[in-house]
Amino acid sequence: MGSGVAKVLTRNGVKVLTNLDNRSEASRRRAHEAGMVDASLKEIYSTADWVLSILPPSDAFSLAEKFVKESTGGTRLAGAEAPVYVDCNAVNPATVKRVAALFVDGPTKFVDAAIIGGPPTEGYNPTFYASADEEALLDRFVGLSDLGLKVSTLKGEGTGIGDASALKMSYAGMTKGSTGLFATMILAAHRSSPATADALLRELGESQPVFLKRITNAIPPMVPKAYRWVGEMEEIAGFVGNEEGQIYNGLAALYSRIEKSEKGNGEDVEVLAKFVAEAKKRQ
Repeated sequence: MGSGVAKVLTRNGVKVLTNLDNRSEASRRRAHEAGMVDASLKEIYSTADWVLSILPPSDAFSLAEKFVKESTGGTRLAGAEAPVYVDCNAVNPATVKRVAALFVDGPTKFVDAAIIGGPPTEGYNPTFYASADEEALLDRFVGLSDLGLKVSTLKGEGTGIGDASALKMSYAGMTKGSTGLFATMILAAHRSSPATADALLRELGESQPVFLKRITNAIPPMVPKAYRWVGEMEEIAGFVGNEEGQIYNGLAALYSRIEKSEKGNGEDVEVLAKFVAEAKKRQ
């Protein structure tokens, strides 16, 4: 997602900085291909107008902490305001408020944003939904739409930091949650017997063709990203709370299982792939 957003911005003439400390060769390659420039966090604070944090949810707080530490005592060009830090990660409202609290005593302003949709492609952009405690910040953030991003703001009485993240949790809980539910039951059916899985496939084709279409569209792209969804499900569990939230802790375990399968013997991934392949034949 981060490199995709960077491509949109660089195509629109924006200089995009990123910090590549301790990043993999694959991450460095994507950054280069997107036109990003490697820079320290201190350099980013000194020169950037906006800081968009886009990374796995488990790293959201630690990155913000490092940024605050590195920017303490940092300088800006004469008269230039401090950058606005925008947390765009799939975290729950409690987490994003913890992140926002890091910036309370400093010059850097904070926007809570939720990216809904897949990475940008030619002719397609996901939506950045944003909320903040200051409406003026949201009006400034809308200005990024002139640089190729698709921005929508949450305004009105009672809105503020946490509301965009709540929207992300609600949406992902439905979309990624349902994908996990389908994968869970396909694996459970196959564990019972291959015949059970075959019967499930036939019945879905006859009585729930919409489910079958969802399975073929959602499961294949999920598999290589399962590792990123573990933390997101845990964040959603915290957002839902109570006993109902445990559903999402279970889905976090499911996505962790798929990640281990992909890196290990591949049995679960193969079961899902075969089910999807047969499902496509019935569409």
